[in-house]
Amino acid sequence: MACAIVCGESSPSHITLFRCLNRTLDSIKDNIAIIFANILGCQANTDENFRNCRSEDLVPSSFEELLEKWGEDNHLIDQDWFSRKKNAGNDQDPQAEFNVLDTMLKDSLERLKTMRESISVAKIGFLGCTLKANYSEHMDIIRGLCIDGKLGSAFWLRRKMMKKGIIPDVSTHNYLLNGLCKAGNLEKANFLIREMLEMGPSPNCVTYNIVIKGYCLLDKVDKALYLFSTMGNSDIRPNSITWNILVHALCKKGLVENAKKLLEEILDDDDEKTDSGIITLTTLMDGYLKSGNMVQALSLWVDIQRNTQVDVIAYNVLICGFCLSQQMNLAYGYFCEMTKRGLHPDVFTCNTLISGLCKERKFEEACYIHGIMPRMGITPDKVSYKIIIQGLCIQGDVVKAHEFLLIMLEKSMVPEPLIWNCIIDCYGRYGDLSNAVSVKDQMFALGVQPNVYTYNALIHAQVKGGNIIDALTLEKEMLLSGLFPDVVTYNMLIGGACNSGHLEFAIEVYHKMLKIGLDPDIYTYTELIRGNCKRGNVKEAENVLAKIQASGLPIDDVPFQILFKKYCKMREPDKASGIYEKWLARRNELPSLRT
Repeated sequence: MACAIVCGESSPSHITLFRCLNRTLDSIKDNIAIIFANILGCQANTDENFRNCRSEDLVPSSFEELLEKWGEDNHLIDQDWFSRKKNAGNDQDPQAEFNVLDTMLKDSLERLKTMRESISVAKIGFLGCTLKANYSEHMDIIRGLCIDGKLGSAFWLRRKMMKKGIIPDVSTHNYLLNGLCKAGNLEKANFLIREMLEMGPSPNCVTYNIVIKGYCLLDKVDKALYLFSTMGNSDIRPNSITWNILVHALCKKGLVENAKKLLEEILDDDDEKTDSGIITLTTLMDGYLKSGNMVQALSLWVDIQRNTQVDVIAYNVLICGFCLSQQMNLAYGYFCEMTKRGLHPDVFTCNTLISGLCKERKFEEACYIHGIMPRMGITPDKVSYKIIIQGLCIQGDVVKAHEFLLIMLEKSMVPEPLIWNCIIDCYGRYGDLSNAVSVKDQMFALGVQPNVYTYNALIHAQVKGGNIIDALTLEKEMLLSGLFPDVVTYNMLIGGACNSGHLEFAIEVYHKMLKIGLDPDIYTYTELIRGNCKRGNVKEAENVLAKIQASGLPIDDVPFQILFKKYCKMREPDKASGIYEKWLARRNELPSLRT
């Protein structure tokens, strides 16, 4: 038993069997003692001792049960022999005694051999079940680690298993490859495929699809195509997913003609003309639409209708393409056609139409589509409201945009900060500070965390209203909330201070901007030039202009215009002419300046 424990085989079943073996040996020793006692003529005492031994339960009931299971016949022989000895009286034959002893030993040894073989069979079965259970458990652990992104631990466990001669299955390797591709480690993923080809398990089509998609996501379509070309070397046939990944990647890269060649290979395959065909054809049509090739797109659309069953997704791609090219009449026409064919538009269809109409500033039609969505059984989502609210804010109809915001809140749809920022900024642009602050308070009350753009919209509203002190208070509030103002924040503060005549405050904000590590841009210096000219510090304004030119920042016409007009008002034509010459020289260097 000690040996078993040292070897690590200390399971309860093994310990019980070894105990039974020890007790069997004790029983054999007792039987031999009784036989020798009978030989020496001590039958009475031996019988009495034997009975005492039985009464003291030297052989426990568990052992007797084990003997009944594994050697009941041998046990009965022992009992018959003792019974014969009791009936024999004092007639003792020593040779007979030794013959019986020899028989007893042989029977006991046979019994031990049977028990040992039973133990070996049980051990082999137990170890087999354990290995099978451990294998399955290790596979689950590796897959779980890959899902959690703990690839280092997953590969460590894989190495440990392979050192013991256990190779994880191809599904587990696919999990490892997927994790590597998500992490962008395509070099190691490619190495793992080569290792699978050499050591096993053999990769399957899913294996190649994972790595091909990984290359495509990194815009390495050439490497994806090379890996695709090696599939045939392993007798692995690409499936529809492989084709769709490659066609989509080629179209995204603008290589629509190359994608078309791949499509022709698919159509030559009889097995790929069903459901997978519509996906690949739709992907190619989307590529033609985004590249502006409407003729090829419509030609492909005719082929789709002729050879496959058109679905909602195919119509969505077509409608989206026409919206991108601002052909809203065609987009709306296909929208009506799909409803006539019994295909129900989904929320993506309606959002695409609303977005296209808003870009063409057809807000009444956009609101109409949004309004009939519930009647078509389509529930507008956050994207639907986001598109319509942003469009209305760009148009300047902040009241209508605010109404849509309230509808969202009534439906327990809490908008993202971008929507709140649009409405706050729109109220601020039109000088409605009270409503801008009210929307901000409502945003805070609903637990929506503001961002830098939220505060910039509020600061812009305060600056536009001439409330520099309130704008500065908002900047301090930003810092207290853990948000750091950006260049736009300080440009608005500097511009507001300069417009209101507080040049010293504007310069103070400028130095604060430099102190926290923000680099001023052309708008920062333009506002400082404007402020100095307004104060009459024309010399300082020219120094700021020289600083812009020395900094290498791209400069536009506005700083030159401000100084030129100031010198004209001061009736200093020579200085105005000097600024004009600098202006022309700058325009010759950069002809695409903003006017």
